[in-house]
Amino acid sequence: MTDTNGVERCEFIHAHEDIVQKVNRDMPEEEILYDLAELFKIFGDSTRIKILYVLFESEMCVCDIAQLLNMTQSAISHQLRSLKQSKLVKYRREGKTVFYSLADGHVRTIIDQGMEHVAE
Repeated sequence: MTDTNGVERCEFIHAHEDIVQKVNRDMPEEEILYDLAELFKIFGDSTRIKILYVLFESEMCVCDIAQLLNMTQSAISHQLRSLKQSKLVKYRREGKTVFYSLADGHVRTIIDQGMEHVAE
C-alpha cells in the first residue's frame, strides 16, 4: 500500500515484537546517538571538508591553509576550532607557529567512506 506521500507502507498494523525488542536492545543510548549526529554535522560544511583534505596531505599552519584555500586566516581559524572541538584535528606548537594535522586515521576513513558513497 502507498500512502499519500507515495511511501510504501504495511497494509495493516502488526508489529513484529521479536524484531522490535531485539533492535531496541541493540540501539545505542540517546546521548551516544546525539554525539554521533553532532559529529556528522561537522562534515556538513564544505570548508571544513576542504581543510580535512588539505590535512590528508600534510600537517599545515593556518597561514598555509588560508593561502591554499584562498581564504582569510580568521575564517580558517574559525573552522579549525570546530574541527578541534570535535576531535577531528590536533595541533602542535613550534615556537610561535601552530601546526594542524588529522587527529587519527578514523578521520580519513570517514571521508573516504563518504566519497565512496557519493561516487556510487
